[in-house]
Amino acid sequence: MTDLFPDPHRVPDAAALAQARAILEAARDAVLSVLDPQGWPMVSRIALQADAEGRPLAMLSDLALHTAALRADRRAALLLDAPAKEPGRGMSLTHARLSLQVEACPVPPAEDEALRRAWVAHDPKAAVYARLGDFRLWRMLPRGGLLNAGFGRAYRLTAADLAFGGHDERPGD
Repeated sequence: MTDLFPDPHRVPDAAALAQARAILEAARDAVLSVLDPQGWPMVSRIALQADAEGRPLAMLSDLALHTAALRADRRAALLLDAPAKEPGRGMSLTHARLSLQVEACPVPPAEDEALRRAWVAHDPKAAVYARLGDFRLWRMLPRGGLLNAGFGRAYRLTAADLAFGGHDERPGD
C-alpha cells in the first residue's frame, strides 16, 4: 500500500541545525505545554534561556499550574519563535520556529545559585522575580523536535541533533 501522505520533514543539514541553535540561543521566552492532573493539555508563556550545554532552562514559579503539572508528569513541549527580522512585519506563521519535546527536571540545589546568577547577568530585568522564594530553575532536556524554517523547509530533530553545547556567556558557564 502506498503512503498517501509521505513524511514532509527533511533530515536536518548543518544549516538547519545552526538555525535551530540560533533560535534557542536568542530565546528569552517560550510557550510551554504540559498535561494537567486530569490529562488535558494546557499552555503558558514562560521565561527561558539556554544553559551552557545548549539545553533550555526555564525559571518557573512553584505557584503556577504548569509547575504542579510538571511535578506530576515531566513530559512537556516548548515552542520557540525565531526573532522577527523586522518586528511587526509579516504573518507570524511565516517566521521560523522550533518545537521541542522535553523532559522537565528541577535543577539540583547545588547548581541553583550559580545558574540563577548567570541568568540574571544575561537578563538583568529577571532580578525582580529571580530573587523570589517561589521561583525555581528547571532544565528542559530535549527528546526531539521539529524546526519549521519556512515554507517547504521542515526538519525532524533528534535528541542528538539538539545537543548543541559550547555556549558563551550562558547560564551554567
